[in-house]
Amino acid sequence: MSQRTVLVTGGNRGIGLACARAFAEQGDRVAVTCRGEAPPEVVGAGLLPVACDVTVAEQVDTAFAHIEEELGPVEVLVSNAGITRDGLILRMSDDDFTDVLDANLTGGFRVARRAAKGMMRARWGRIVFVSSIAGRIGQAGQANYAASKAGLVGLSRSFAKEFASRGVTVNVVAPGPVATDMLRALPEEQQDAYAEAVPLGRLGHPDEIAAAVRFLASDEAGFITGAVLPVDGGLFMG
Repeated sequence: MSQRTVLVTGGNRGIGLACARAFAEQGDRVAVTCRGEAPPEVVGAGLLPVACDVTVAEQVDTAFAHIEEELGPVEVLVSNAGITRDGLILRMSDDDFTDVLDANLTGGFRVARRAAKGMMRARWGRIVFVSSIAGRIGQAGQANYAASKAGLVGLSRSFAKEFASRGVTVNVVAPGPVATDMLRALPEEQQDAYAEAVPLGRLGHPDEIAAAVRFLASDEAGFITGAVLPVDGGLFMG
């Protein structure tokens, strides 16, 4: 594969950072969006940090313009940015619900719509949405998060059908429980419970999710579009 321009939203930590590093290691030019200041891990990996809140359309346009000027048109998009605001349904406010959907689902729509314009002109592109097993099986205390991640499946398949004739593939990776900072913040017994629920008996690693994302963005995956690839240790066999 030739060197490509890759954008990973929310690429400053966890799964997003692992994806960004995986692309950089194979020689791609990689930009990552951050809502705050870029951590040393981003700068040290030779990634281009770009300030962007995906809930603000103007910031999305500004971020793409900066990336296009510095690295060239985005050829691979990994839509990973997202937030959580957990709570039981009867205690969840309207803002907690809509803010999570705006960041995780509508934000994904904003960046993919913007990226698709250049991909259609080039008649080649790869879009990979990072969803979650929560979007497939639901999760108590995460109705907003599960709804947003489930919505990415319908969104991706609509994109896939609209842009297939232009050589643009659109797919979803659905991770199971992964050993990230967010999960490590949970009590140890809860982490152990998540691991025990996985048939493989352990948590996933961000690099394992990144490997699946990188494959779907490759030339070898050119005949795959509209797919949902579970990377969950067998937790969801459906």
